[in-house]
Amino acid sequence: MKRKNGKIKLGIFLMLFSGVFFAATLVIPFFDLPTKTKVAASTTSFVLMEVVFWAGGLLVGKELFTKYKKQLNPLNWFKKSELK
Repeated sequence: MKRKNGKIKLGIFLMLFSGVFFAATLVIPFFDLPTKTKVAASTTSFVLMEVVFWAGGLLVGKELFTKYKKQLNPLNWFKKSELK
């Protein structure tokens, strides 16, 4: 059980860490670099963001992945939760 708990924690960390690559994708165009370098770096950052996020999703499993994906969606941030 402890090993499974570690996988879930690593998966959650990877899903949250993918936000660093997302932020980098938004910041890179403002650096004083040649356009070719900016495009390559932004594309690489975006691809790494997706890979890291989905790798974390594989580690946490379907149920937790669906739950965290819903919470990370900006469209759901300001909605009131429905009580069951």
